[in-house]
Amino acid sequence: MVEDRITDGKRIAELLSSELEGLETGPLAAVSVVDADPELTPTPEGAPAYRVSHRDRVVGRVVCYPDRAVFEPTAGDWLGADDERLVVSDGVAVKRAVDAIRNGLAGRSE
Repeated sequence: MVEDRITDGKRIAELLSSELEGLETGPLAAVSVVDADPELTPTPEGAPAYRVSHRDRVVGRVVCYPDRAVFEPTAGDWLGADDERLVVSDGVAVKRAVDAIRNGLAGRSE
């Protein structure tokens, strides 16, 4: 059976938010989603969806496009293997993005 692929940017951003806030082990236990826009409307230029905080310090933000969400690490706070933006193009990619964020937070200095 083939399930529908989630490609709506707002829904992807919501899934990412749920995953980040719902995991309570390792570095993700101290993650919060802050300043979420409940009236978010994705735009081709990208609309800010929310910021990601780790131990009360903002470590990135999520920007929403019609067909994807993008996690943009905050300069100076991100010590992952890759300091570039994480493009999350569908619901399946949310898990990979969460893993990358977890790894980046695990390397972050306190």
